[in-house]
Amino acid sequence: MKGWQIFVHSVRLIVNNLGDALRVSALLYLVQVAHQIYAFAYLPARPTGGEGLSPEEIGASGQGGMALLLFLAFIVSSLWIAVGWHRFVLEEEYPRGWIPQWHGGAMLSYLWRSILVFLAVGALMFVALFVIAMVALVSPALIAVFGLGIVGLGSYLFFRLGVTLPATAVGHKLSLRESWKATRDRDGAIVILAFITIAATALIQLPNFAGEPRSLLTLVYTLVTGWIATMVGISVLTTLYGHYVQGRPID
Repeated sequence: MKGWQIFVHSVRLIVNNLGDALRVSALLYLVQVAHQIYAFAYLPARPTGGEGLSPEEIGASGQGGMALLLFLAFIVSSLWIAVGWHRFVLEEEYPRGWIPQWHGGAMLSYLWRSILVFLAVGALMFVALFVIAMVALVSPALIAVFGLGIVGLGSYLFFRLGVTLPATAVGHKLSLRESWKATRDRDGAIVILAFITIAATALIQLPNFAGEPRSLLTLVYTLVTGWIATMVGISVLTTLYGHYVQGRPID
């Protein structure tokens, strides 16, 4: 199955180049760790008597500015990791030391393209949800089935349109229309890939559902699996672009 091959190849890219994957992402991911630890410490769920500060208390204590700063750092580090890994795989641009090269223009373009992709996916999902709402009025029992389908649809649309992102990272101007066209005859493989990705994500999240949401162990597990999910997601897009646009083999 081509969808399974794409997923396995994406994971293999990380495993076979683990040292470079860590050099591209490890220090930058620490920025994301800081953001999540901050949220863990100051943004718990209230009013159920949980620990930490309420949103009002955060604003009054000046923590809101720190939260915004960490969020912006989170965005920059995410873009930096994504562009760095795409360029490592597709351009053989090896990281110098423990941080990838800075490509500010590519990162800004990547951010803009990401916004366009999410807006396009969101618009299409809105139409799908409208249709599901109409069906639910007739047969409410079908909501659960359609619920799984809508998640799969979102992943499918993201993978079809998201091919533009690695293209942007390597300086190749590929529009959303061209991304869609490049994967036009690959519907079956990308549908399978979408559901494999959803299943893998759900699998690694199972311990979080079983454990205490606000425990330190859950936080550590979330941070570790978050790095894995981040790198696999970037690798999947890299593989899709390399295989369907550049014609690279994945066997």
